[in-house]
Amino acid sequence: MCEGGVPVMVSELPGTTAPDSSGGAVGPAAPRLHEVADGVFAYVQPDGGWCLNNAGLIVSGGSTVLVDTAATEARALALKRAVASVSAEPPRFVVNTHSHGDHTFGNRFFADHAVVLAHERTRAEMERVGLHMTTLWPDVHWGDVSVVPPTLTYRDTTVLHTDAGPVELIPLGPAHTSADTVVWLPDRRVLFAGDLLMSGATPFCLMGSISGSLAAVARLRELGARTVVPGHGPPAGPELLDTAERYFRWLQDLAVWGLAAGLTPLQAAREAGLGEWAELLDSERLVPNLHRAYAEAKGAAPGEPLDIEEMFSDMVDYHGKLPECRA
Repeated sequence: MCEGGVPVMVSELPGTTAPDSSGGAVGPAAPRLHEVADGVFAYVQPDGGWCLNNAGLIVSGGSTVLVDTAATEARALALKRAVASVSAEPPRFVVNTHSHGDHTFGNRFFADHAVVLAHERTRAEMERVGLHMTTLWPDVHWGDVSVVPPTLTYRDTTVLHTDAGPVELIPLGPAHTSADTVVWLPDRRVLFAGDLLMSGATPFCLMGSISGSLAAVARLRELGARTVVPGHGPPAGPELLDTAERYFRWLQDLAVWGLAAGLTPLQAAREAGLGEWAELLDSERLVPNLHRAYAEAKGAAPGEPLDIEEMFSDMVDYHGKLPECRA
């Protein structure tokens, strides 16, 4: 099977269904394991919208590595079953690419066997934000989730040496958040990009940086990845870098135009429309992204704290309702 030009083996997960917000099941959205290289898997949760993140798995004897977890108890346990279907041993390492709860709330279901790793700023951000995501969508059946911060942090590129070859943890950002990590397998040319890259979903810089995201994309190009597993949406190839770069440059141009016209980010979003980006999931993210682009156009440093509540409120206003989260 081929997705985005990338050959993958897709595994159905018997007995695995995607839980809805009441703890039921919505079979068509069941997660799947995609074997993107020998012993390397992308765990993809359709359709990749709000809180429906991807995870990754590198199966390597006693040093298996899991990249990110999941948002809810039910989804984390489904991920755990999927891991067990292809690995005789539980993960020895869990790498959090960034702080957001859809990638980290499931840590507690793996931490009994695994060392959880992340960038030092990611740990600080997790502790500061806590379970705030659960308050944004109170109707989601989150289950017994908690914040389990990393027990091992790093500041610079770190390498896990496994039987499957080196697994490089490369910190970047501020970009999607104040600190993001990509997981790079140079021997397989597979990149787990976290939310620095999306596939069919709108990029998001609520807590990060537009210019920093462009710098991250430039750095990722240097790696020469053949297969890219994004934070949301199906695995693809390096064309995801082109899409991200084009979107972020469009945001910068739109911010310059909006400021010159005396428009707020919300007004500029409404005036400009979505253009070629209208088909992306969660296109309402345009508004907080524009808040970031405006701030940077006026001289703010990448990742400078902004009023998150105002940004989210403007996004809801633009969308006409709270964005749907089907975690």
